[in-house]
Amino acid sequence: MTLGIAPGIDFGGLSEVGTVREENQDSIRIPDPSLPLERGLLWALADGMGGLSHGKLASSLALETIYEEFYGARNPIPKSLGKGIESANARLLSKATGLGSARMGTTVTAAIVSGDRLYIGHVGDSRAYLIRQGRTKCLTSDHTMVGDLVRMKVLSPDKVRGHAQRSILNRAVGLELFVRADILELGIIDGDRIVLCSDGLWGSVEDDEIGELALSRDDPDEASRELVDLALDRGSDDNVSVIVLNINRTAPRLEEGARSESRERPKGRRGWLAALTKRGRSVII
Repeated sequence: MTLGIAPGIDFGGLSEVGTVREENQDSIRIPDPSLPLERGLLWALADGMGGLSHGKLASSLALETIYEEFYGARNPIPKSLGKGIESANARLLSKATGLGSARMGTTVTAAIVSGDRLYIGHVGDSRAYLIRQGRTKCLTSDHTMVGDLVRMKVLSPDKVRGHAQRSILNRAVGLELFVRADILELGIIDGDRIVLCSDGLWGSVEDDEIGELALSRDDPDEASRELVDLALDRGSDDNVSVIVLNINRTAPRLEEGARSESRERPKGRRGWLAALTKRGRSVII
């Protein structure tokens, strides 16, 4: 799928209930051409918490709120993204009270492309990946007990998928009065692939496999379908959702008043990770 306002980007997405769960509590959102897209294009994925009430409602309400905040406000993009997640948190808390439910919660992973910049907003254990020049990098951190063990270097990253407590969240939207979202900003270049996915996918498909499949298909809808099918074929016991973006051609940033930055195109497979670290800006809001 393409949008006239961003002819250099192709994208696709898919969400499946899977073979075990009775209800699909994941939600995905893509840019709506009726919205003021000149400030950036927003894609988002949310995985409602199945152990709590109204997981499906939680994921859909969270994404709806983030879209309303981003396209309705004129704050800088990182601030709008963080504020949108905070507003979603407050809305879920209020909705749970109105429904007489103790709690309702969801993960959120959102991606905004504005010119040659990518912004990621993240809470929970859904993931965002950047695939560049044949290499796959997970941009997000899992907000789970197991993720904490990895960051403390107690557990090796290759042990996460098989860990019995992999899905126990310690941060999500809707659980507490306040939520801290991870906000990341980095440069993108022609040929990049961006993948957002729920743990129902990455829990069954290795990072390198996600990158290889995303690169091997020119059609992001086809890549989305094959990634979901691969997770299900391997016995994923959760809902499975994915969004794939093909950055075919970057463009000057569209947001009014945005500062002009030169595009950095590192050469060779070793250079882009260093450039990502140099140009990327990780902020906790």
